[in-house]
This record gives sequence, structure tokens and C-alpha cells, in this order.
Amino acid sequence: MPSLNGAVVLVTGANGGIGTNFVRDALERGASKVYATARNPRTWDDERVVPLALDVTDPASIAAVVVAAPDVTILINNAGTNASTPGILSHTDEEIRTNVETNFLGPLFLARAFAPILAANTGSAIIDIHSALSWYAVAGIYSATKAALWSATNSLRLELAPAGVHVVGVHVGYVDTAMAAGATDPKLDPAVLVTKVLDATEAGEYEVLADDTSVQLKAGLSAPLEAVYPQLAAVRS
Repeated sequence: MPSLNGAVVLVTGANGGIGTNFVRDALERGASKVYATARNPRTWDDERVVPLALDVTDPASIAAVVVAAPDVTILINNAGTNASTPGILSHTDEEIRTNVETNFLGPLFLARAFAPILAANTGSAIIDIHSALSWYAVAGIYSATKAALWSATNSLRLELAPAGVHVVGVHVGYVDTAMAAGATDPKLDPAVLVTKVLDATEAGEYEVLADDTSVQLKAGLSAPLEAVYPQLAAVRS
């Protein structure tokens, strides 16, 4: 079962509110080293933190990080982006590709790149940060990429389980970070989110429904589409 005590952790998107809490909480739980990655890594006040430059959309950058961090036991795919407006038809090619490459291909390619390293270590894990919106398509291209990551996480879990790599998928609504600054709905404290995620990981759980929004949306997956999306019923009337 994964443990943060003595673990070597790599966090993508470590500069943000969620990423920063992953770095700090991992250290508090006894991690021996944390690779804190970002496009422009910041400095940290703890010698156990190793800043690394990483662009999850760049294969060469991923390859370089694998070389620089050959001892990782826990990979946390936290980096993500969102579109400036909802919808899936209204965005430019560049906006669509940025969302796909950052939210889906980046985590998948990182998991593939680190899989041999993780499989060679006992107690290893991958943590993928999805979104409650992976189950609710109102965010358009963002929802689509998070739904794709959810599916990929399920596949990774099945493929890596025989090698002893534990894979955790995380669903959460709004989190009180810069990315959700414009949202007016209730927001989860990023420190609370990270505590829930790492508690679940160390308990050997496969999925984290971090807030009521995620619980409700998962429960709604079995409902008729008209119940999930009342807009459809309105069109018929």
C-alpha cells in the first residue's frame, strides 16, 4: 500500500495552490524528496524540495524530467488548464489543442514515461486530478479533456495493478485557487483537498470524491440524460 513516509514524490503544477499544498503535505507526511515541477519552477525553503522545469505538453521536457528524477515513487498529475469560456465549438484550434495536451495527453505521457520507474519500486502510486466536470459536460472542451483523463486513469489502474502501482483518480468541483477565481459557487480549500487525496492514497483507495458536487454528479451518471441536462428537455418542449 502506498505511503508518503520515505516516498519520493513528483508534483506537476507545483507552483499553484493545489500543487503547493501537495508539496508541503507530502513533506509533512515524511516524504524524503519532492520534485516540484512547473514551466517556470519557483524556489522553495526546504532542501528536500527539488525544483524542476517541466512543460507537460512537450515530449522532450517530459523525457528530461524522467532522466532528472529516476527515483520517483509517487507521481501526482496535478497540472491543468481551462478555457476562458464554456463550449466546445466556439474555441480556436489552439485553445482546443492546449486543453487536450495539458489536461489529457500530458498526464498520460507522464504516466507512460514513469511507469517502469514506478513498477520497480514497492508502494508506488499515480494520482490523477480529474474534475467533477469530467462527469458534467457544461464546461465544453475542459469537461471533455477531464472525461478523457478519467477514462485513461481507469485504464492505467488496470494495466499497472499487476506491477504493484496503485492509481488514484480524484474528482472535485471548484477549489479556492487562482484558476477558479471567477467562480461564485462554493470552493473547497486546497489544503482540505490535498489532505483527503493523500489520506485516500495511503488507505489504498482508488477514487476520491472530494466534495458534495462530485458525489452528486457521480450518482447522476445513471440518471436519464434529460435529468442531468434539463436543457435537453427544454429543447423538446
